[in-house]
Amino acid sequence: MNIRLIASLAFVATTLTAQSARTPLAPDTLKWPTGTFSIVAMDPVTGEIGAAVQSRVFSVGNGVLWAEAGVGVVATQAIVDVGYGPQALAFLRQGFEAADVMKRVLDADTDPDTLRWSKQGRQFAVLDAKGNIVTHTGPKATEWAGGKLCAPPHKCAAQGNILAGSAVVDSMVARFERTEGPLRLRLVAALEGGQSAGGDKRGQQSAAMIITHVKKNCGVWLHNDIILRLQVDDSPEPIKELRRLAERQEAARLPQPCRSAKP
Repeated sequence: MNIRLIASLAFVATTLTAQSARTPLAPDTLKWPTGTFSIVAMDPVTGEIGAAVQSRVFSVGNGVLWAEAGVGVVATQAIVDVGYGPQALAFLRQGFEAADVMKRVLDADTDPDTLRWSKQGRQFAVLDAKGNIVTHTGPKATEWAGGKLCAPPHKCAAQGNILAGSAVVDSMVARFERTEGPLRLRLVAALEGGQSAGGDKRGQQSAAMIITHVKKNCGVWLHNDIILRLQVDDSPEPIKELRRLAERQEAARLPQPCRSAKP
């Protein structure tokens, strides 16, 4: 056989083997709906509000995290209807509090209760700019699924589906409550806590974070209220990479007081 052909075949085989070793799939991974664990939270001292997420799917941040300054934060997952994010923000913008927003979004969901796309399998959390926070897990969400609120005075809600067990959200909340420092690092710590308890039982692939403020005009750019948006779309250790990015941004940022709105 041609030596070049042999070398090419060997290279292809080695490449495929390396890729499979980096991101192995469980035999039934593709049979499961999207699984995720996330946290939404507020820092009452700084006024920052935000959320972070990890999942064994590609680019999870594109469908889960929603935030608007002066309005609130939403995480939507499990049999995901990404419309929940914009709908929830719209209701928050109208002045409804988190619990009322959750009820309105669920009531507006007209999808039939089919086996795969039933709204009874959806999961989401809402945090309003006043610090009110709620989490919801539908009875048909893929097990293990559930959520937990932080104990006062902390303000957070952790939730997830297709998890190793309830210890995942318990660990997320515990880690958030005992971690000090800026909100971004507390959110990463919560994800690390969830992963240490087993996380998404299919494994890891992507992670993301978004942070804004309870006031407008507090973003790092003019006419942009987002303080921080990070996405790790495909990595064997997405939470580790998210921490690296969050720490780098924290070390580089200058004090940024909220700007006054133009008259």
